[in-house]
Amino acid sequence: MSSVRIGVLISGNGTNLQALIDSIESGEINGRICVVISDREDAYGLIRARKHGIEALFINKKDFINNSDFNKKILEELKKRGIQLLVLAGYLRILSPEIIKEYRNRIINIHPALIPSFCGKGYYGERVHKAVLEYGVKVTGATVHFVDEGTDTGPIIFQKSIEVHNNDTVESLQKKVLEVEHTLLVKAVKMFCQGRLKVIDRKVLEV
Repeated sequence: MSSVRIGVLISGNGTNLQALIDSIESGEINGRICVVISDREDAYGLIRARKHGIEALFINKKDFINNSDFNKKILEELKKRGIQLLVLAGYLRILSPEIIKEYRNRIINIHPALIPSFCGKGYYGERVHKAVLEYGVKVTGATVHFVDEGTDTGPIIFQKSIEVHNNDTVESLQKKVLEVEHTLLVKAVKMFCQGRLKVIDRKVLEV
């Protein structure tokens, strides 16, 4: 089976990207990251990509009249490289309907909470962990899911929970959840590349 051509969108440090790179280089994932695209020029994930010989692009939203044109440029770059799977690894912008239509059930996102809790508009990064602590829940975790037209509303692929302790801080919680994110994202991308994920209505089945 030929390797799946993967595109990754990032906005920051890129630790989930690094987890994917490591798993591909070890042979665990039958895929190849063909391009990493960031909406931020200072995203360290771009440096991570270049260190591993992966093409890394910064696309500045300010160069475009509107969000639609910005997303069209991203879609153009993805199609130019024959991308088959799109992974959002800490990408903080909403994708356009055109991108979602083109890659229906082929866009994987990782979210640092147990969807449908602490998700949707405004829930990203440290804000999620802050909300978890303020609410006082006893468990949190990570969710990897396919992306649809909503915000964090697509079919759930995998979830894993962790306990929230009384002495947890935003920083300690973020660190623990990030470890779970790496595991779940690698697992989901691995199974996608093996053709072992099937979406039926809202349910994702392992085949």
